[in-house]
Amino acid sequence: MSKDEDAFARDSGDLSPSRLLLLVVPILMLVAGGLWYASTVLQPPPQKVVVISTGGEAGGYHAFGKLYQQQLKTAGINVELKTSAGSIENLKRLQDPKSAVSVALLQGGITDKGGSAGLVSIGRMFYEPLWIFYKSADTFDRIAQLKGLKIAVGSDGSGTRALAMTLLNAAAISDQNSTLLPITGAPAVEALKSGAADAVLLAFAPEAPLIQGLLRDPTIKLMSMSQANALSRIYPYLARLTLPKGVIDLEKDIPPQDVELIAPVAALVASEDLHPALVAQLAEAASQIHSTPNIFTRAGEFPRNVDPEFQMSPDALRFYKNGPPFLQRYLPFWVANFLERMLVLLIPLATIAVPLFRGIPALIRWRVQRKLTYWYGRLDRLENGIGKRGGSIASNAAEGRELAAISDAVADLKIPRAYREQYYNLRGHIDLVRTRLAKRTLAAAA
Repeated sequence: MSKDEDAFARDSGDLSPSRLLLLVVPILMLVAGGLWYASTVLQPPPQKVVVISTGGEAGGYHAFGKLYQQQLKTAGINVELKTSAGSIENLKRLQDPKSAVSVALLQGGITDKGGSAGLVSIGRMFYEPLWIFYKSADTFDRIAQLKGLKIAVGSDGSGTRALAMTLLNAAAISDQNSTLLPITGAPAVEALKSGAADAVLLAFAPEAPLIQGLLRDPTIKLMSMSQANALSRIYPYLARLTLPKGVIDLEKDIPPQDVELIAPVAALVASEDLHPALVAQLAEAASQIHSTPNIFTRAGEFPRNVDPEFQMSPDALRFYKNGPPFLQRYLPFWVANFLERMLVLLIPLATIAVPLFRGIPALIRWRVQRKLTYWYGRLDRLENGIGKRGGSIASNAAEGRELAAISDAVADLKIPRAYREQYYNLRGHIDLVRTRLAKRTLAAAA
């Protein structure tokens, strides 16, 4: 036998706490390393801050942004709002990875599926009625009738401007035959009242003070669009709406007749790399903010989980179908998200860790079996050699020393209880060889 084999055979067959630690610690380090890598790379935590691009501070987008900020704050999510010129700028920010913007409200119709790569929709949230107010002795019911007038079409970068230019161009109106003023909001209304503008195109909620004021002004008319149905067919992102007679003021009968309007449907859009848990939180906030009824919508009509311009987020669809994840119904968002991530990660890691830990008993069994086999082998060779060396005193003495070495080494072995039977069989075999050798020695001395 080599010195290495002999040293191994003399080593303890059991695993001491220190040796067990040497086996367990690398496995634990491997599992911990895998867990860290998976939790930071494969299944990273949600972003700490959600940046939402809204619109002007006085506009509806910014007002809705504040509502999202309040809703998400209750879940411990920080929301930062960034004002903008409108939907066009919001879209550019979403498409620019350097802008830090991950969510924005966008007016329907400003892009298509070809221009929405890298973005997902959390749903369509509310109508944005297009109001066309004008001053004229005549009554207008078609956009083409605005040709040759001074028209406030909205500021650059706004969704109102994009929609206005689409509709005006379709009616053959351009800056070649009309005066197009890049103003909106209060400046546009003042221009209309002062005569600096003949017509204004505004996209505001009906509750907006500017709209309420214009509807109640007897010198200003609201266009009822006779071609609203046609426009909604030509442009799928537009909806046909009816402002019912008297809905603004029953006593004064405002408006004095039903008014046909068109309205793009605003979408809440996010970057596709926004964490799924945050998408679900935004969908939940949207369900609370936009589900209330108004003069154009019934309760629960929004959010809508269909989008003609952007691919719907699967995480948003999952929320609309099943509601919030189970743990988030009972635990704070960050705690629930951490536990959900750990559960997802531990399943594949367990498939690695369990076999590794199961290998420890197998390793112990292999070590014990190897030691017992080693000493059985030495004892067997000794036993087979008895009587083949002539039975001299010298050979008997050598065999006695070998047996003593085997007996002492086996006596020092620490064998687990599961292998005690094999261990005692070995010791009994040693005693049998010792008896046979003693008889041999006595015979040689006689």
